[in-house]
Amino acid sequence: MDLADSRLEAARRLGADAVVPVRDEPEQLVADLTDDIGADVVIEAVGVPESFEMCTRMVRPGGRVANVGVHGKPATLHLEDLWIKNVTITTGLVDTSSTPTLLSMAASGRVHTASLVTHTFVLDQMEEAYEVFAHAADTGALKVVLGEQRHDELAVPAA
Repeated sequence: MDLADSRLEAARRLGADAVVPVRDEPEQLVADLTDDIGADVVIEAVGVPESFEMCTRMVRPGGRVANVGVHGKPATLHLEDLWIKNVTITTGLVDTSSTPTLLSMAASGRVHTASLVTHTFVLDQMEEAYEVFAHAADTGALKVVLGEQRHDELAVPAA
């Protein structure tokens, strides 16, 4: 689920089984897909209180909420609803511990990164690239790549 139609379309293109705009009751979709049990894992990647709280409502008993969004405002943790569900909540930003594995997977072709790249820029366009990514809902940006030269189609170099 997402606010941006461009991200929903990207999810469809990349193989998502179901997508829903946030405005169209995503909690109901999760309930329908899981026979009202809830999702095994819910990932909060936006960093706004409403999305975190929605995630805690959509997770099944014994499930997991992974919060990787960067929050700038407090979010309410509704323990009055969660304590009986035995939910695990993890938080944290992406660290670099998996970077060597991911680079190896990309180099070997196991992960196809080109389908995620929506914008490429040369290094002296860094500020423009940042603005495009910062306004992803308007620009349709998924991943922005900076390089020494601009490429229409990116290829991962062999390891």
